[in-house]
Amino acid sequence: MVPKPTRVTNRIRELRLATGELTQAELARRLGVTRQTVIAVEHGRYSPSLELAFQIARVFGVPIDDVFRYEAADDDPPVPPGLPAVGPSTVKERS
Repeated sequence: MVPKPTRVTNRIRELRLATGELTQAELARRLGVTRQTVIAVEHGRYSPSLELAFQIARVFGVPIDDVFRYEAADDDPPVPPGLPAVGPSTVKERS
């Protein structure tokens, strides 16, 4: 059975290279996962857990939405009227 392709895209490779050639193996070591897991996430064959996604963003020192994007499909449920679309400009951090 062929796995369903994910609509979650990421910038992990770009961020790895921008931080002084951080290898997949070193990223995996920092995250406590295998290099194969990093490869699968980086290539879009596997969507990480929310916890792992936050850990990846933390390694690079950027917000999670600077690492990951979700490409909505035509069959995704619409945002109900009256509810704002949530994004970086609409989410406020708690103090």
